[in-house]
Amino acid sequence: MRPSNATLSAPGPSDSPPVHERPRRTQHTPPRPLRVRAARSLSSIFMVGPALAAVVAFILIPVVVAGRLSLTDWDGFSDSYKSLGLDNYVQLFHDPGVKNAAYVTLVIAAVGTVACNVLGLGLAVMLNGEGRVKAILRGLFFYPHVLGAVIIGFLWSAILSSEGAINTLLNAAHRSKIPFLSDPHWALASVVFVVIWSTFGVNVVLYLAGLQTIPESLLEAARIDGASRWQTFRQVVLPMLAPTVTINVVLVLVQLLRVYDLVLAMTDGGPAGHTQTYAYLVLSESFLNGKIGYASAQSIVLMIVITVLAVVVVTLRQRSEKAVEQ
Repeated sequence: MRPSNATLSAPGPSDSPPVHERPRRTQHTPPRPLRVRAARSLSSIFMVGPALAAVVAFILIPVVVAGRLSLTDWDGFSDSYKSLGLDNYVQLFHDPGVKNAAYVTLVIAAVGTVACNVLGLGLAVMLNGEGRVKAILRGLFFYPHVLGAVIIGFLWSAILSSEGAINTLLNAAHRSKIPFLSDPHWALASVVFVVIWSTFGVNVVLYLAGLQTIPESLLEAARIDGASRWQTFRQVVLPMLAPTVTINVVLVLVQLLRVYDLVLAMTDGGPAGHTQTYAYLVLSESFLNGKIGYASAQSIVLMIVITVLAVVVVTLRQRSEKAVEQ
């Protein structure tokens, strides 16, 4: 009995297993030679090295030296000095001049940070888009940041002094002069105004950069859903600008906590120390009086305050961003 053709026939191409059932060949990447890995590590060190060296030379070493000097009574000239322990820090927290300078700095930093970010964001929203007028206004708002702080201080001192441009016009109009720089309250308000005027242009530029990263599709979807401009701004634009807001707040806060040169050129800390900031006190009073150890203690406290405030602001912003995402 002959077997059937079906039994003797060899499997054809149609009888082969499907492609997805065929075993896949695994490709193992050969390990990189030790020489290649060493070369890459060395190139990374060379790229990071200059920045790391700059941080060590200009930040870490000065901080360590200042911390050591803050425990002494060194006057900056003598070869010998006496260790005081924490006496400089105890004196610092009982010094009325430090308390007044801390209050002035707190007012400038708090009011300036809020005003610069509100003005910067509002103007950025208005100037976002193309147009020659908008481009010119962007340049005008950013221009004060190009000028040096000393130039700005002398400029506004000439405008606001008792014989300055504004009071000269008031006198010509038979109006009483305004003591912009001679009255304690007017002087502090004038310094805060000039600080805001010279700072908020950077915030405008940063917020404009943040606005241009928002996808137009999100804004178009909000308009299609019937959202008003305010609803679109509050529910779409602001959440997307959260990282930019954090950067702006930290940058302005750190900058205003270190205000010195503008105050020096504008009021020289007057009248009677009512515009004397903390950094002005450290640089113009402690160093000039030969109190290097005491000034170092003041600098260390300022550095700690700036670091803590920056970390707190970043942490709070990160928590709010996570809450919005959830």
